[in-house]
Amino acid sequence: MSERPPQHQDRQPGIEHRLDPAPDFEPRFPGSGRLKDKVAIITGGDSGIGRACAILFAREGARLCLVYRDEEQDARTTRELVEREGGEALLISGDVSKPDFCLKAVEETVNRFGRLDILINNAAEQHPSDHFETISAGQLHATFATNMFGYFFMAQEAMRQMSPGAAIVNTTSVTAYRGSHHLIDYASTKGAITAFTRSLAQYGAKKGIRVNGVAPGPIWTPLIAATFPADKVAGFGSDQPMGRAGQPNEVASSHLFLACEDSSYMTGQVLHPNGGEIVGG
Repeated sequence: MSERPPQHQDRQPGIEHRLDPAPDFEPRFPGSGRLKDKVAIITGGDSGIGRACAILFAREGARLCLVYRDEEQDARTTRELVEREGGEALLISGDVSKPDFCLKAVEETVNRFGRLDILINNAAEQHPSDHFETISAGQLHATFATNMFGYFFMAQEAMRQMSPGAAIVNTTSVTAYRGSHHLIDYASTKGAITAFTRSLAQYGAKKGIRVNGVAPGPIWTPLIAATFPADKVAGFGSDQPMGRAGQPNEVASSHLFLACEDSSYMTGQVLHPNGGEIVGG
């Protein structure tokens, strides 16, 4: 039995307002000031996990810069949702695979808010292929450029502005741990992100900056409808032990935990909101 109507979108990384049903992005608990006076950048902040993080972080007191590619309507909606929580969101559109853009995003954030405390690296793209031999050099470069280089460049610029006590949280994936025969290039980027997280954590510890990761399993976001055929989208996530896909607001709480002082003795670690799939590492 389908969990949702068959649907597909012909663009990456997908548009949230076209999803049926809409993902659950609302925070599930009252705020407690865990990010009071903090400033956070969230890449891929217009939709999906990024939107859920933005609203939750605003509820906890953060001011935000939401970085997105070109999904203007989704980005404006997310800003409205942040403002409903009493927060403030700066919107910046562009390509995180470009170092100059990452510099611009960080500089504009600091110019607007006077500081930078948290970076949530979350932007991603994926392109399924059942035949490894046909993955083009262009697709490989594009996937690594967004998923891995974008994280690297954003973290470089963020660390130049961060002070001790700051935090970086990288969104990796369950595919980094168990692989994926039809997302080989994407899974490879996520494996690189996991290694990047562990390595940067060792470097960041010397500066008092914690670096951790979140490895979601199947989560109902626009990226799913933009990736898979309509029939697969309909039952997406039903093969997990919990029998369903997760929702963005079930992942954002992991990002919040790692971004705030609740996780003050954690660095180089990865949390696994994945519906019960057991993975190593």
